[in-house]
This record gives sequence, structure tokens and C-alpha cells, in this order.
Amino acid sequence: MPTRGKHTKKTSKPRQNAKRVKQKQLTPGQWFEKLVGVQARLRAPNGCPWDREQTHQSLRTYLIEEAYEVLEALESGNDGKFVEEMGDLLLQIVFHSQIAGEEGRFTIAEVIREIHDKMIRRHPHVFGKTRAKDSAEVLRNWEQIKAEERRTRGKQGDSNGGGKTRKETSLLDGVSRALPATLEGFQLTRKASRIGFDWDDAEGIFEKMQEESEELKKALGDQDQPKIEEELGDLLFATVNLSRFLKIDPEIALKKANAKFSRRFRAMERLARKNGREFKDLPREEMEAFWDAAKKSEGKPRLPEMS
Repeated sequence: MPTRGKHTKKTSKPRQNAKRVKQKQLTPGQWFEKLVGVQARLRAPNGCPWDREQTHQSLRTYLIEEAYEVLEALESGNDGKFVEEMGDLLLQIVFHSQIAGEEGRFTIAEVIREIHDKMIRRHPHVFGKTRAKDSAEVLRNWEQIKAEERRTRGKQGDSNGGGKTRKETSLLDGVSRALPATLEGFQLTRKASRIGFDWDDAEGIFEKMQEESEELKKALGDQDQPKIEEELGDLLFATVNLSRFLKIDPEIALKKANAKFSRRFRAMERLARKNGREFKDLPREEMEAFWDAAKKSEGKPRLPEMS
């Protein structure tokens, strides 16, 4: 009996390996079909209670969270984590499509077909006869094609809407108001820049930021709260514009700054405890001394004082 058990163990391992090898040989399309099938099974009458309860509205938070987790994994340099998080994001697309399919609105096949056709339509320099000499021209053509698509949809809407007034189109159409403010400003200025409405150099934006700073100071002096809010918004918008001009995503840059502040603040708290103190009980002067110590502990040169 022991011999038989040992023999069974040896023969089962190659079978398991063969199964894993076979799975790895599946095409992306086959894996995608399997994923769609899994989500359909989870939403079926005898599926998962949690999955069956979800709606487009309830899943909104997860869609945003997964996108940010993909960015975090990308920054980490951990490919295993990157693969995992992109899978989680892909699942959100499949999940929303499954819900829509159950309601008879659209299917995952339509989602894929739409982006497939759009990519071909918006790359005439690759799939058509148009030529583009550089990426800047590609982006200009892209915006023009998008604008034409919106005009076409507007005309179709008019023909089906019983003579409703047609909304004027803009090159800024397509920038979602649901985006975080920094990303919305980034997208707006990027679209404007693609047709040549942009600064000649970064120096002009710095001057604009200085101008907005002075206007904010004046509003503060006047104690005009609505004006203070407006001028602060203008200053933030100019900063977002600078980040776009420098080819830096403002949301990612701010996320990194947030992480740096959090890391240094926690270091200050640890330093205070090592000295038998609670950071919250320290006077401001000692707090700043711990801040300098936290910065130095990262092996970086001393920076200007905290404001």
C-alpha cells in the first residue's frame, strides 16, 4: 500500500504540470472568453450573492480604486503586482458589460468592437492613406477626427430628435466633468495645446503663476472669500497647466508628494516616540526640527522650511 501511494504521487505531478502548460498555451481571446464566462456564472441565479447585488452605481468606487491601484503597481516595478492589478481593472469592464448585457442594452462584444473600430478610424496614417510626419501631427489629426465624430453624432441626434436645437460642438467636448479636478484641467489644456493654443515656454507659465499668486494675495487682503476661492482655483489651474507643459501628470505628481509627506510625517512620529514624547504634544519649533531630521534620514539635502 505505501508503494502504491508513492507511485500515485509521482504520476499525478506530471499531469498537473501538463494541465498548467496547456492553460498557459491558451490565446488571449480564449482566456478572455473564460473570464467572461466566470463573471456570467457569478451573476447567474445560483451564483455569488454579492456579485448578483451589484449595479453600475455600486461598482463606481471599485472602478476608480482599481485604476489607481494599477498606477501604484506600475510605479512599484513589480510586474507580478502590475499583472494582477490590470486584471482587476479588466474585470470591472467585464462586470459592467455583464450587467448591461443582462438588461439587454449592450454586450462585451460591442464594447470590444467599438474600441477596435475607433482605433482604426483614428489612425488613418496607419490603416489609411493619410500621412503624419510626427506625433504632434498625429494628435492634431486625432482631435479633428474626434470633433468630426461628435458633429456626426450631433446630426444623427437631430434627425432622430424631432427638430431639437443642435448643441454646438467644441474641441473640448469629451472631457468628463466627473474627472478629479487636476485631471480635468490636464485634459482641457492638453486638448487646447494640440491645436496650437499653448505657451511658448515654461517661463510664461511661471509668470502666470506669479500673477495669480499676487491676485490671490490681494483677495486675501480684501477678505473677499468668493474671490479668494476663484483666485486659488486660477493658481491651481496654472500649476496643472505647467505640469502638462512639462509632460508630467499632475495627479501622479501630487500622489507622490502626498506619499512623501506621509512618509516623513510618520518618521517624525517615530523619532518623537524614541525620545519619549508624543509628536502632537511638541511645540512648533520642535516639530520643525523633527521634520528636518526626517528629511535628512532619507539621505537627501536639506530643503527650504515648511510653510
